[in-house]
Amino acid sequence: MAGRRPRRTRIGDAVVALGVTGGLALGGVSGCGRSGTAGGDGDGGTAAGEVAAAVREAADALVDSGSSRARTSMELATGGTRVTIRGEGVYDYRKRIGRLKVLLPQDPSGASAHRSVTELLAPGALFMKNRGAGVPADKWVRVDTGTLSDGNLVTGGATDPFTAAELLRGARSATFVGRTELAGAEVRHYRGTADLREAARVASDGDKGSLGAAARGFATAEVPFDVYLDDEGRIRKVRHRFSFVNGEREQPVAVASTTLLYDFGAPVDVRLPEAGDIYAGPDRGGTTGRSAGE
Repeated sequence: MAGRRPRRTRIGDAVVALGVTGGLALGGVSGCGRSGTAGGDGDGGTAAGEVAAAVREAADALVDSGSSRARTSMELATGGTRVTIRGEGVYDYRKRIGRLKVLLPQDPSGASAHRSVTELLAPGALFMKNRGAGVPADKWVRVDTGTLSDGNLVTGGATDPFTAAELLRGARSATFVGRTELAGAEVRHYRGTADLREAARVASDGDKGSLGAAARGFATAEVPFDVYLDDEGRIRKVRHRFSFVNGEREQPVAVASTTLLYDFGAPVDVRLPEAGDIYAGPDRGGTTGRSAGE
């Protein structure tokens, strides 16, 4: 973005939270009206206004659906090194809570095997279990997502499914690519660019802080995306591409975050940790546990 001074953000922030190793880091709804342009006949709306409306309203369609299962994939690349972090779980779009089991990549040296981290997603907070780095196995680490320079779009190794949808509320431009089929569902493919600052301005209260933090922390507020919507306007797949500076070396880090949503209406039973279950001391990753009430 012209005239915007790049902001330094440490991949370590994202890295530290998960403990991934090797160069990259180991470590309420807006209420806007539904246009219905994602459904109906023909091309699903190819006029610029219809396309933008369909994309921006995708988060509302998820709330209408109630819940779903989700698969996530996050690819990080810098300096010729690439790692992929995968996750799977469920999400309740009305209560804004979810659970993912995130599988960390193997240590590049081969010294350690794949390790899974259980994550609970809630408005303004990320809870992690099996965090490692000095945290007792039976304790959770709580992170205030509004304090993260990436707003937890990257830190957890998976983008919160509803935050990924709310980011699309900031769609500055979008084009209709065409119709296709995804996992047996007819979908419409849209491509465009979202603005983090606009997304933060119109997001629900639970995402204003995290998206605002990302807008301030990333080198650019512009986020390219590809999204696939079904005939009910629900996201079946969304892919965001982020780029930011890697610590003191200022190496650009390319991050591609993909979220697949399916089995809408699936039961979701997620209970957030009690205060006594949250680790309150520093760990070797540099984060400090905080109680659920903080």
